[in-house]
Amino acid sequence: MAPGEENPKSTNRVLRISQLDALELNKALEQLVWSQFSQCFHGFKPGLLARFEPEVKAFLWLFLWRFTIYSKNATVGQSVLNIQYKNDFSSNLRYQPPSKNQKLWYAVCTIGGRWLEERCYDLFRNHHLASFGKLKQCVNLVVGILKLGGLINFLIFLQRGKFATLTERLLGIHSVFCKPQNIREVGFEYMNRELLWHGFAEFLIFLLPLINIQKLKAKLSSWCIPLTSAPNSDNTLATSGKECSLCGEWPTMPHTIGCEHIFCYYCAKSSFLFDMYFTCPKCGTEVHSVQPLKSGIEMAEVNAL
Repeated sequence: MAPGEENPKSTNRVLRISQLDALELNKALEQLVWSQFSQCFHGFKPGLLARFEPEVKAFLWLFLWRFTIYSKNATVGQSVLNIQYKNDFSSNLRYQPPSKNQKLWYAVCTIGGRWLEERCYDLFRNHHLASFGKLKQCVNLVVGILKLGGLINFLIFLQRGKFATLTERLLGIHSVFCKPQNIREVGFEYMNRELLWHGFAEFLIFLLPLINIQKLKAKLSSWCIPLTSAPNSDNTLATSGKECSLCGEWPTMPHTIGCEHIFCYYCAKSSFLFDMYFTCPKCGTEVHSVQPLKSGIEMAEVNAL
């Protein structure tokens, strides 16, 4: 292999966001595997796995470790992102995979550490002796120191971009790309269209509640169908009072809203309560009050029928 082909693997730095994404993918995979495994015992006695849950989880994580890090020098999340571990203790410029001891200690620190933490918690919860109390304080102190070390390591990682976890720093393994990364050509036409459409949709969502649809329809109707009769005349009320201007049926408890058209009391009142800017759908007159129809007009309608 030519020297020009060896250098990219050693000099290509992995982005911080890619390393963090790999960790999140690993957590998501573990949750998915555990949920699928626990569903296999859904029909059995409740709490069957609760007693041996730490051991079962450790066995599953050990199984994943065997076919990921031990075999391919990378976790599942790293494989998805074209990343793998490199032995940082090696002075060779070429890629050197982690040694067998580093892989075994990785399993001890990650899988064994989590199993020991869960088991110690169950042990201290079930025993309340004084000796166990002192041991519990020591374990809590060690766990606190490890958490603090992890926090300090994460801050250093954000600054330097190497060793995302405390385990990687202690074992001397860090992430590198499996293959040299090519320059990607990104087209932004589709993204521009999506941004434009989302901006237009948000503008419509903001604007539509401010528009009075009923009033707009009445205005358009009044422009398209010009009025041929004078408003507020008793004769017009009498001739147009045979049907409600909203429901089209014989008006029940006839009322008027200040124009020549007749409405059912419930149609006019419910529309006015629903929209305080309600207008007559036929002439566009704004509603100020719902008034009952004059008795003389009602009698004239009855006699006309």
